[in-house]
Amino acid sequence: MALISIVLASSLVILSSILASMVVISLKKHINNIIFSLVSFSAGSLIGGALLHLLPEASNTLQNEELFQILLLSFVIFFLIEKVLHWRHCHKAGCKVHSFAYMNLIGDFVHNIIDGLIMSAAFLTNIKLGIITTIAIICHEIPQEIGDFAILIHAGFKTKKAFLINMFISFSILIGAIIGVLLSDKISSFTNYLITFAAGGFIYIAAVDLLPEIKKEKKNNKIISSLFLFFSGIIIMYILKLLLE
Repeated sequence: MALISIVLASSLVILSSILASMVVISLKKHINNIIFSLVSFSAGSLIGGALLHLLPEASNTLQNEELFQILLLSFVIFFLIEKVLHWRHCHKAGCKVHSFAYMNLIGDFVHNIIDGLIMSAAFLTNIKLGIITTIAIICHEIPQEIGDFAILIHAGFKTKKAFLINMFISFSILIGAIIGVLLSDKISSFTNYLITFAAGGFIYIAAVDLLPEIKKEKKNNKIISSLFLFFSGIIIMYILKLLLE
């Protein structure tokens, strides 16, 4: 059952990445507004997923000191990944990232493998946590993939080539998931460590990459809508917690 769930969850994430690229192709003129809305909702869902689901689950077996140490380590590692691999979460089609296009692809490849491992660990713990983790990843994956596709277009890639490359990279999450399944016997005792690591990553992405984008908005109507979408992401995660308990 867990294996089937992991494959289906990975397929949903891949599908969301492909759909995100198609959104860029079909709605180029309105992409900035779409991304801003998705970023706001994504930030709330990631924070809600980390604090309402992942950390409480991990705290059932990990000591507080151990939990916070892993959380800190995760935060630092995600920071290093972003700096060393130039993992850029650009959420505007006009970002000046010509020289970072290929490094961005490498960063996405590594990032997707980590997501696949995290999803495997979550489903191996229990189906409920796997569903929550998948939803949180998809909520972040859509604005990220829109931004990544925009990076390739802005860097000079033709639309068809950018779409095919982005689609190919999105399949790397399945590689991570398969690795997680193959090593399930060896990592089963470490799933709560991976879940805590995921929580740190979710918090890092929301706090460092997404929330600063929201803070840049100066128009009152968009500030209000962004706050609404941010809290909607948290509320939905809370509702899921109540429904899946």
